[in-house]
Amino acid sequence: MSAAQGRFLTGSTMGHVVRMTATGAIGITFVFAVDAVNLFWLSMLGQEILMTAVGYAFAIQFFVVSTGVGVMIAMTAMVSRSIGAGHRDVARRQATSGILYNCLVQALAAGLAIGFRHDLLVLLGAEGAALELAARYIALSMPSIVFMAIGLSGSATLRAEGDGRRAMQVTLIGGVVLLAVDPIFIVVMGMGLDGAALGIWIFRTTMAALALYYCTVSHRLLARPSGRDMAACGLPLAAIAVPAVATQLATPFGNALLTSVVAKFGDSAVAGWAVVNRLTVVAFGGLFALGGAIGGIFGQNFGAHQFDRLRQTFRDAVVFCLGYTGAVWLILMAFSNQIAVRFGLGPEASDVLRAFTHVGAMSFMLGGLLFVANSAFNSLGRPILASALSWLREGVLILPVALWLATIYDARGVIYAQALVGAGMGGLAGWLGYRFVTGLRGNPTSELDLATSASYAVPTRNRRR
Repeated sequence: MSAAQGRFLTGSTMGHVVRMTATGAIGITFVFAVDAVNLFWLSMLGQEILMTAVGYAFAIQFFVVSTGVGVMIAMTAMVSRSIGAGHRDVARRQATSGILYNCLVQALAAGLAIGFRHDLLVLLGAEGAALELAARYIALSMPSIVFMAIGLSGSATLRAEGDGRRAMQVTLIGGVVLLAVDPIFIVVMGMGLDGAALGIWIFRTTMAALALYYCTVSHRLLARPSGRDMAACGLPLAAIAVPAVATQLATPFGNALLTSVVAKFGDSAVAGWAVVNRLTVVAFGGLFALGGAIGGIFGQNFGAHQFDRLRQTFRDAVVFCLGYTGAVWLILMAFSNQIAVRFGLGPEASDVLRAFTHVGAMSFMLGGLLFVANSAFNSLGRPILASALSWLREGVLILPVALWLATIYDARGVIYAQALVGAGMGGLAGWLGYRFVTGLRGNPTSELDLATSASYAVPTRNRRR
């Protein structure tokens, strides 16, 4: 099998899962560690209200970023399928069009978030100084989300190709730069939230520059932008992206609902919740990376009709998920007190944190199976099922369970609700995903194959790009 047709088509599937997840975890951890680092340096100023403001702002930023992640998932599916089928020129045009569409989607989402930021923050329960500070932070940092769209889309293209190392470097190098400038802006220069927003701009523009460089120079995976390519890719991309975006929006929607419940217990509880949110995405970065990593493996092998490798990839991903999340849970429990002290949390905020490190983190052992199953559904032609499962968890079940448990355990009940619902839905999704993948057969005229060969292909023109 030639390299041009895809590096995931041969070799150990577990090796591919581990390699791509490891590099992806480092990369995605730096994306989310940016917020955690900002929160840490803001905590050094000794003003808990700043951490509360960032907690509210995070819930809104989460929505906007999630729309871009949905488009990124669709790009990975399309580009990896084309590479697996040996249609590299098609993959280049799809990648370019996907990046442009993602920029448009993120610009629209960011504009709406900035325009309605006060109303959205009030819905979350923000008020007074926390509301005004959060609104200012959103206005200053949100426009840079377009550059993040370029960075994440380029990284997704590199993962579809199988170049996990460079995909990792897109966010890793940007994160290292941010680690250097954040303390200078926030603490040394005394810019506070404004300094945190400036650091976000530097991080995201660095990501965009690196992604474009690696995609064009290292792999020639981008074509010259074309209106015809945009038109040809539009509907096929939307067929995956719309339900994928819906799937991604489920999590921030659920997070916003839970934030509104936590807000009823005061600013200290929200500060603890803000640390939990950052800790979740940093500590479980490997789990979030797993979904993106196996998407490219699924796509390439599906494009090449290697259905036995699809089934093996799913099984390997489940094994990796269980082992990884179990290890992270034990580490978080062991260092729970140190984390609370490091972030300067008060008694109530520390209780929220400990509820997560001792109970909430454990639930990811089953809850993580939702990421594995959704990756299979998105990559193999069933994105609507992924969306339905995610919205059942976040839009239907999470709020009533959180309200119920909060009456018993106060703010800690929100953590317990998240754990209970997450574990139950993860188990269900894992079972459905396994049945779906093991039921695929190598019939070249199947519905899924027709979608790959027709709907997702851009007509090749006989001219050099």
